[in-house]
Amino acid sequence: MESHLTFLYFAYGSNLLKERLQLKNPSATIHCVARLKDYNLVFGNHKGLASDRWHGGVATIERSSGAEVWGVVWRMNMADLESLDSQENVRLGAYSPVEVSVKTQGQELNCRTYIMNCCVYAPPSPQYLKVIVMGAEQNGLPKDYQEKLRAIQTNQYEGHLPMMADLERAMRRAKERANHRSDA
Repeated sequence: MESHLTFLYFAYGSNLLKERLQLKNPSATIHCVARLKDYNLVFGNHKGLASDRWHGGVATIERSSGAEVWGVVWRMNMADLESLDSQENVRLGAYSPVEVSVKTQGQELNCRTYIMNCCVYAPPSPQYLKVIVMGAEQNGLPKDYQEKLRAIQTNQYEGHLPMMADLERAMRRAKERANHRSDA
């Protein structure tokens, strides 16, 4: 795989979950787990406008000396860049793409990630937090970091989220494919 045809993307929110990221970005393959130093994971809404998709605050990162955010580095085809930018509402100005340097097993990688503009703090919905926690478990983020994620207070929203149905279908399909492979 030629590197100029791919890019590295550091995910720290709902895109930790492979099935979530691959809904619109099928080329994404896990590269490694990594740590971003001097940043903190926070939740909020762009200009205070709640996410229709998640009914609560969504993840972003902000500079914070001594803090750290764990996430997944995905290798993706350049062809998926526009789709990823669209998912992050870059054109609407909700998030800006930035280059960050993350640490993994003794090496540093430069990755694309996204930071919310005009963030107004707001707790996430339980459903959104669940997707993040599932992604952290799926990719083996450090146990203490997973505990920290589980302890985040939510807004206790209990309504229906179409995104959760999409994800559950994608996860069922992935499980069925895995079962077919093990039967062969």
